[in-house]
Amino acid sequence: MAEKDPQFYIDGVLAGNRRILAKTITLIESAHPAHRQLGRTIVDALLPETGKAVRLGITGVPGVGKSTFIESFGMMLVERGLQVAVLAVDPSSTRSGGSVMADKTRMERLSVAPKAFIRPSPSGGTLGGVARMTRETLLVCEAAGFDVVVVETVGVGQSETTVASMVDFFLVLMLAGAGDELQGIKKGVLELADAVTINKADGDNVEKAEKARRSYAMALHLLNPASPTWSPPVLTCSALTQSGIDQIWETVQDHRRRLSATGELAQKRRQQAVAWMWARIEDGLKERFFNHPDVHARLKEVRAAVERGEQSPTAGAEQLLFLLDNNR
Repeated sequence: MAEKDPQFYIDGVLAGNRRILAKTITLIESAHPAHRQLGRTIVDALLPETGKAVRLGITGVPGVGKSTFIESFGMMLVERGLQVAVLAVDPSSTRSGGSVMADKTRMERLSVAPKAFIRPSPSGGTLGGVARMTRETLLVCEAAGFDVVVVETVGVGQSETTVASMVDFFLVLMLAGAGDELQGIKKGVLELADAVTINKADGDNVEKAEKARRSYAMALHLLNPASPTWSPPVLTCSALTQSGIDQIWETVQDHRRRLSATGELAQKRRQQAVAWMWARIEDGLKERFFNHPDVHARLKEVRAAVERGEQSPTAGAEQLLFLLDNNR
């Protein structure tokens, strides 16, 4: 059967066939061992065809208008003849069902644009699992010929760090006029930013947006930039009126030119690949631990003993870990 042959998917992705691209991503997202093995074979074969796209991460505080921004930004790129893929990292989907499908329906124009592709994150799994799938999906989209891959974080906390670790440029969207201009965002997220953009800078909000821009520029000035070549700018835009959207894309391109010229972009991607390998090792070790038959048999008993205070957490952990050694 053709759909069990990795070459079917490899050829389809390289030809830019959207139906086969979607099937390939579904394979990558599958928890079935045979599907996962097939997915790994496909991704490895496609690897030489990856790396050409602009990898752009986008996050934002609640209510910032991220979906409207991504649609406006994506449509601007599509109208310039570029192919755009939008992926999502949504660890919250395991608890609440997530908002990604709703985001997709709000991006009505972009979702039907022939040069665009929107893929919601899998509904389930840990952040690590969802992130693994998103990174592999990013590589598959690059091999399919997309010029820009937008990775959107719709979760909170650690998901921003995860997205920043797989992209070239990390954009943080903020709001103006919500009291303390630095509320709702952690210092750690600002440290990850390659640019901060104040959205909804339209109508009566223009003056507030400019005030917020100055506040964030001052805050960023106090942080050590991640690159000696690049100081993160603070911009304003309106996804509703399209003002400032072009400037954001010019900023992304300027960042790419500068870091490419110094070799920092290539170095950043190499470091990300190695960091990703270690993350996968950690995930794999945890998966093998919980799937080990002896651990599975003793886990409930050891856990109960720790809960009752009859055994220390350290002793319980060592007891379970040594079961792996005893079975070699």
